[in-house]
Amino acid sequence: ETLQRIVSNLANKNGEIHNFIDMLNHTIKNIQVNSSNAISELDEEFDGLYSILDEMKGSMANTIQQEEARKIQALQDQLSQCSNALESSEELLELAAQSLDIKDPVEFLKVENTKCICIRVTMASAFRISLKPTVSDSMTHLMVDFALERRILQAVNFLPVPKAPEIDLAACLVADNCVTVSWRMPEDDSRIDHFVLEYRKTNFDGLPRVKDEQRWELIDYIKTNEYTLSGLKFDTKYMNLRVQACNKAVAGEYSDPVTLETKAFVFSLDSTSSHLNLKVEDTYVEWDPTGGKGQEKVKGKENKSTSAPSPKRTSVNTRSSARGSRDRFTGESYTVLGDTAVESGQHYWEVRAQKDCKSYSVGVTYRNLGKFDQLGKTNSSWCIHINNWLQTTISAKHNNKAKTLDIPVPDRIGVYCDFDGGQLAFYNANSKELLHIFRTKFTQPLLPGFMIWCGGLTVSTGLQVPSAVKMFQKSENGLSGSTSSLNNIA
Repeated sequence: ETLQRIVSNLANKNGEIHNFIDMLNHTIKNIQVNSSNAISELDEEFDGLYSILDEMKGSMANTIQQEEARKIQALQDQLSQCSNALESSEELLELAAQSLDIKDPVEFLKVENTKCICIRVTMASAFRISLKPTVSDSMTHLMVDFALERRILQAVNFLPVPKAPEIDLAACLVADNCVTVSWRMPEDDSRIDHFVLEYRKTNFDGLPRVKDEQRWELIDYIKTNEYTLSGLKFDTKYMNLRVQACNKAVAGEYSDPVTLETKAFVFSLDSTSSHLNLKVEDTYVEWDPTGGKGQEKVKGKENKSTSAPSPKRTSVNTRSSARGSRDRFTGESYTVLGDTAVESGQHYWEVRAQKDCKSYSVGVTYRNLGKFDQLGKTNSSWCIHINNWLQTTISAKHNNKAKTLDIPVPDRIGVYCDFDGGQLAFYNANSKELLHIFRTKFTQPLLPGFMIWCGGLTVSTGLQVPSAVKMFQKSENGLSGSTSSLNNIA
């Protein structure tokens, strides 16, 4: 036996070594692939830098050429003006010289246009031309000095890896089927571009065991130091969370994982013990007039399965094989119970009925509910009952006594059960408005119970007690509609 145990341990160790060798080989391949990817990214970054420099060089060279063309054009315009003025002056000088060749003053005054020549000479354009160049030949204002940029480029190095964030457990919050995670960086890092949050559900207080490890769910590109996961179904007791900081090129190490408690009441409908006329799947129940032994008659008329099947569910293939042993409820007790009992604590679940549902009840019961009993008609069951025949009514039932509630029927009904506090409350699941509350002392484990006739019900479990319900239960005392008030109703 000792040898067998040692051999078995050695064989297990060999298996672990084989797995470790495979992991090392896989790691080597990953290093080669990642190194090749890093070189490709390096080439891409430098090519981008070269492209930017070439573009800047072309733009700046174009600016110099435009400045050269502007100055040359200005000087050519000035040169053209000087040439025209010089040509005009030479013509005037020639005319004036011809006039000045006449020595006799009388004859000089007789010469036609002499006065005009004087005026033209006086107004000659040569007198108005500036003999200073309009632009200089200097181009020093377009010189560059890349000393600073050169030092910056010489300082270019691999981007530093961001440090691992630190999750602030005190700032994390689990409420209303949401988980808010808050974290901070160990030191300021202006290069951080975004964060990555990963989470996974687990039933272990701490990291999951390897064999039961679940896949991480990822939320990417978070720009703040806080994130809220909403719309969750808390079908496990805990949730692991970790955060990773990323800059433009590289991701840092993950933070140390934290475990937050997300316990909630989870149950399914017990299809093996439901009424034969109920078609049950997980958290959905539908009234099926064709169920049971033979074709039952409903209200004196033979039902020929004219009711349309639910668009949400399909028939259960294993139902026919289970019918023979399913006699938990019968007669007009169209009842199905949950498969998990409430034995302590505060719990919450919700129920939504189809619009064509004619009659249904939602509540809790002890395990001793008889096969012919209906919810609310025994001293060990509590419920609210909705009747949609002719006119819609809603009533609270217990111990075969009913109290009509003057309130509209909500689309979804929330059920709050405080086993230790002896409270069973029903709420409008949308507005969290209280519909009715029972107060009693529960002496046995409670099972969620549902009665359905003509239609279907969908049950939502894995929900935490809403904050509004918690606040209401803490603040309200002496509410009307208690069990004692029902006991006084004839």
